[in-house]
Amino acid sequence: MLNRRHFIQTTTALFSAAISTPLLAASWPTESQKAAWDAQVTPSGYDAFTSNPWGLHPRFLPQRVQANSGLVPGDIHVDAVAKYLYHIEAGGTAMRYGVAIGRGDLYEPGVYTIKRKVEWPHWTPTQSMIAREPEIYGQFEGGVEPGPRNALGSRALYLYVGERDTYLRIHGTPFPTSIGTSASSGCVRMVMAHINDLYPNVETGSTAFLYSTAESVTSRS
Repeated sequence: MLNRRHFIQTTTALFSAAISTPLLAASWPTESQKAAWDAQVTPSGYDAFTSNPWGLHPRFLPQRVQANSGLVPGDIHVDAVAKYLYHIEAGGTAMRYGVAIGRGDLYEPGVYTIKRKVEWPHWTPTQSMIAREPEIYGQFEGGVEPGPRNALGSRALYLYVGERDTYLRIHGTPFPTSIGTSASSGCVRMVMAHINDLYPNVETGSTAFLYSTAESVTSRS
């Protein structure tokens, strides 16, 4: 059972997902194409802590906070209530990002291993997504090529349980206004510029803790 000791502590408070499967494609974007897309989704003069052309509430901008003792550097913790993702750093700190999570019972709390990372991934909706909302997902049954309008955005971290791909992802989103809400089909969404910052600091084999609302601790002043 996950418990509150995992969550993150600031000086004033305690703080403490679209499901998708990779498309088997014959081609991938070139390094120059990926760089061009990265530039497209990164604001001019970008500063991770202050840039906000998306109109996010300021609390959802990246912040470095103090971490509770005992947390493992490299691990990720997701607070379902405050809609925060924490990436634990060496030295007792963590980077905190605003996220969107799965709506209703599509959010799946648990402990996962990040077994795969992809820059500018392909995306194919699962059969359960198509069956649940064919009017939305049926048109994408054949898969979507990488790019800024792809549902997985610029980066994706693939969550596994053992050797089983859960089809849950931590990924960029072309819908940044969803950050801070329960909007996805199960995955954890991030602003593309933010996950681009996070991505190189996450190692495969790291653990991702997705907490339930009962296990999450909301921020308080």
